Amino acid sequence: MDLPQHGYRATKPRARAAPPTADSVLFEDTSSAGAAVNSPGYYTHGYNVGGPSNDMQGVGGVDNLFNDPMANMAVMYGSSLANQGKDIVNKEISRFMSVNKLKYFFAVDTRYVLKKLMILMFPYTHQDWEVRYHRDTPLPPRQDVNAPDLYIPTMAFITYILLAGMALGIQKRFSPEVLGLCASTALVWIIIEVLVMLLSLYLLTVHSDLSTFDLIAYSGYKYVGMIFIVLCGLLFGSDGYYVALAWSSCALMFFIVRSLKMKILPSISSDSMVTGSNAKPQLRLYVTAATAVFQPIIIYWLTSHLVR
Repeated sequence: MDLPQHGYRATKPRARAAPPTADSVLFEDTSSAGAAVNSPGYYTHGYNVGGPSNDMQGVGGVDNLFNDPMANMAVMYGSSLANQGKDIVNKEISRFMSVNKLKYFFAVDTRYVLKKLMILMFPYTHQDWEVRYHRDTPLPPRQDVNAPDLYIPTMAFITYILLAGMALGIQKRFSPEVLGLCASTALVWIIIEVLVMLLSLYLLTVHSDLSTFDLIAYSGYKYVGMIFIVLCGLLFGSDGYYVALAWSSCALMFFIVRSLKMKILPSISSDSMVTGSNAKPQLRLYVTAATAVFQPIIIYWLTSHLVR
């Protein structure tokens, strides 16, 4: 019977799908394919079978880099530039100071340090002040207690700075700026003293074996006495400070005169015999005495503000 069409479309009846049979299943059973995965030519389970990993690619890239002639040439050129720069730096340093000579001033041991400190504080009991030589070369400090060194001045300078910070802290006056000013002032005094000595020896044409390192060592020995002075000032007040200042100043002046006497004053007799003049030898004697007398002034200047 024909139905009236009121906006409806006639549809074609759908055919029902056949029920699934054993031959056609929704999911394929792949459990039996395990042997095929482990067969030769395939990676085992857990490995990336899609291609080489990033690590393997990186190793190959590094190998290719080292096998590249241009890369090897660049590495060799960079190494040569580094070696040339190192040689230039060593050459420039050698122009101003000798590393081997600097090592000589730090060749000390415990026995030398103890003896040297006793001489600096009690120089009146020391008898032999002559520096010993071996084949025209002075013996290192560990073998000769009269040889100048830089170990004691360096350690004494650092200890003085630390002690100055402690003294300023006890007096509630510590600040990094004040401590930095104290350290820079002490360093500037050493530089000025060494430059004045070098200029004096040059103007007087003194032919001695005194080097710049020797002058720095003799100038730095004052910090041993300065440590003793500051400690006495902190423990015993102003009275202890002035007593320690007088003792350390006299001991240092005696030490400086006896030490420089073996290096500067022996040339007096040789110049007198050659030139027949006593003017220059007298000036050299004055330079030695002025160097010794100048030490207490520096000591007082660098320690008086730490004890109140």
